[in-house]
Amino acid sequence: MPVDDLGNVAILPGLVNAHTHLEFSDLPEPIGTPGMPFVDWIRLVIDHFRQGQQTSPQTIRRGLQESFRAGTTTLGEIAQPGWSSEPFEDAGLDTTVFLELIAPTADRIPPLLELAPRHVRSRSSAGPCAEGDSPIFASRKWGQSPSRSLTQEGDSPIFAARKSGQSPSGSTSTWHPGLGPHAPYSVLPELFNAAVSLSAASRVPMAFHLAESREELELLRSGGGPFRQRFEELGTCDPALFIPGRRPLDYLRQLAEAHRALVIHGNYLDDEEIAFLAERAERMAVVYCPRTHAFFQHDLYPLEQMLAAGAVVALGTDSRASSPDLSVLAEMRTVAKRHPDVAGDVVLQLGTLNAARALGRAAEIGSLEPGKHANLAVVALPPHDAADPHQLLLDGNEPVVATWYRGSPVSGSADPPTM
Repeated sequence: MPVDDLGNVAILPGLVNAHTHLEFSDLPEPIGTPGMPFVDWIRLVIDHFRQGQQTSPQTIRRGLQESFRAGTTTLGEIAQPGWSSEPFEDAGLDTTVFLELIAPTADRIPPLLELAPRHVRSRSSAGPCAEGDSPIFASRKWGQSPSRSLTQEGDSPIFAARKSGQSPSGSTSTWHPGLGPHAPYSVLPELFNAAVSLSAASRVPMAFHLAESREELELLRSGGGPFRQRFEELGTCDPALFIPGRRPLDYLRQLAEAHRALVIHGNYLDDEEIAFLAERAERMAVVYCPRTHAFFQHDLYPLEQMLAAGAVVALGTDSRASSPDLSVLAEMRTVAKRHPDVAGDVVLQLGTLNAARALGRAAEIGSLEPGKHANLAVVALPPHDAADPHQLLLDGNEPVVATWYRGSPVSGSADPPTM
């Protein structure tokens, strides 16, 4: 059997990005400035979409290609209503697509309650309605309402393809459905509760942004602060979003009823909330996005505390709206620098096996074991030795030089080095 000598490299499990927003993949740099207030950054993101910067399949393809080049073979993607499955089917990358649900006012809820079940029913044999067919595609532009009802299944060739067992392109799709109610400040309780119930009934995972900023904690605690002021400016001021006396633990208790839950960010979870997650580590995980965390200059992430408690912590890149690129390896290296007491093998697991666990995919991916998919990330190493080989991977800036997906080299990823 021929042997390929890849040179001085580390062969890792294919990297797993547990949380990203590929819709921002065409941005050359993050939106706003480092350290800006989170609510002000959200305003800039809203302005970005209101200026007509809508997501195209080409933008998603760019993000997928960048991910492959960076050694990522599995993604947890947050997708807007109206997303197209075509780029994912063409790329072949294994993706859990969390349908983002945003409803700060009651009129947004009915169309999402129609769309969400259709999304989870689609499984991996077909995609959702095309962008032009989805009246709630504009829901990502907060402050606007859907203007017409959703397209019926019979009106969409996508659904016809699903009934025939084929994907629209005729290929075997590698995406899986999930639900993504956005955050406490953007999802009314009726929709959040419905998403939890649908997750449990359909056995699909949920992703929910929680404890991301101090402004969010203030909103939950007092019902006021910068978030309320921003919503009042937008004219989306439903009283149910501003009930005081709440905390992230209230949402964690509800999320625990879902089939599987990813708590996105969790920057400001307290001791009791971390313990709650640790006790339910088989079905709940936290996704840490280190460079986004650094961009907003949040307090030091409680990573050591979470790991010591036994919580499952995974890594995500978030998006190019708050991070310079989509490299999970760069996130690992950031963790190694900001959390020097965390062992190198643990850092590696955050972006591989732990992230696979978070997505419910650990039986198939996340480590190099017999019976799992042959997903590989090949990383160049520096020309010196180290007592801990993980230091060679995490202390330098050597690139990913090749990516394999299910035993085959990925077209568009870097070529393996030659001797």
